[in-house]
Amino acid sequence: MRTVAHLLSIVLHPLFMPLYTLVLAFRLDPNLSFFLPEEVRLITFAMVFLMTVLFPLLSTVLLLRAGVIQQLSMPTRQERIMPFVMTLFYYGLTYYLLRRTLHHPATYAMLLGAVLALAITAVITLRWKISAHMVGMGGLLGALSALLVLHHTFAPLEMAAFILLAGALGTSRLIAGAHSPAQVYAGTVLGFTCTFVCVMAVPG
Repeated sequence: MRTVAHLLSIVLHPLFMPLYTLVLAFRLDPNLSFFLPEEVRLITFAMVFLMTVLFPLLSTVLLLRAGVIQQLSMPTRQERIMPFVMTLFYYGLTYYLLRRTLHHPATYAMLLGAVLALAITAVITLRWKISAHMVGMGGLLGALSALLVLHHTFAPLEMAAFILLAGALGTSRLIAGAHSPAQVYAGTVLGFTCTFVCVMAVPG
């Protein structure tokens, strides 16, 4: 069971969530991508991968080699602060670059919600170890839920799979002993609220 929990924590790592959210949003809601040439979509995915997955991961490895953190999993609250701040910089830069390209306002809003969620997570982590995994998963749920409310382009039943996945991830964090139930719930609510509110604020 712990092996499955560990594998799920890797596959659904918070670093992957902005990319997962963007790919799913483009797939489920044609309003966001029907006007974009295929090469523009691919370039957008590549940029988001580089800025929100690869660069933060490489920076974290450098922190590990420098002795700033002891493990890539960063089990202690104190270890997470510097990587969170560095990742926040990359998220902010991604949002800046994305705004320089032509996209649906909801696309900008999803990433803005991710930036906001990470900023609040970093502040909370100064005092308390909130679940970053669930902040990321909550952000995905919040973004897709808002798109469903705004555009009605996919069935509510399709959300059930993501909700079940979120439940499985939360359970895996508890099985791994990485978080308390309160930290898991708080992370989910934080991520969901940030992206849902940002996307719902999009006009039209």
